[in-house]
Amino acid sequence: MICFKKWLIAAAMLLALAGCSGIESYAPATPAEQQRVDLLHFFNGQSRAWGMVRDYTGKVVRRFTVDLVGCVRDGQLVLDEHFLYDDGETQFRQWVIDESSAGHYTGRAADISGTATGRSEGFALQWQYAMDLPVGDSQYHVRFDDWMYQLDNDHLFNQAAIKKWGITVARVTLFFQRAADQSVADCQDLSAAPDAGGVAPHSK
Repeated sequence: MICFKKWLIAAAMLLALAGCSGIESYAPATPAEQQRVDLLHFFNGQSRAWGMVRDYTGKVVRRFTVDLVGCVRDGQLVLDEHFLYDDGETQFRQWVIDESSAGHYTGRAADISGTATGRSEGFALQWQYAMDLPVGDSQYHVRFDDWMYQLDNDHLFNQAAIKKWGITVARVTLFFQRAADQSVADCQDLSAAPDAGGVAPHSK
């Protein structure tokens, strides 16, 4: 638990220092410095995330955990995400992610509008996509602007801004930790993706 708290403190300091810098500002000065965040490597296997959602006032309105299982097949990452929220609601999403060129990613999931795009430089990665977000009995078309910061081989911190008409209406914070047992998953064992790509109905 003490180690976990230290990682959260370190991640919070990273976010405070990040400010409004663009992804280019994280590019290594020399080839000998730290390489780019590699999504296909980090999420190949099992990991867990702890997260929270804050509204536009900064108040925490939801807390959740995510169990993730990923496998790489033919250079493509298939990533299952199983969400459990503090009110008992569950959700499943399956991502299919490609590295189109070095440090550049595209991704698809059933509830994502169009294609998600990402770019990594150094220890940072920016991941952007649009989706129809269910809120109660309504749906809102919003954009996600995710920033991921890799702390070491096994820990990654993520902060996402949820935007409507360019205005941030909520923020999501996530802390990822790779499992100690990194037995690589067989793609055949991953969940069958409903609607050919990725999100199961919410349930309670």
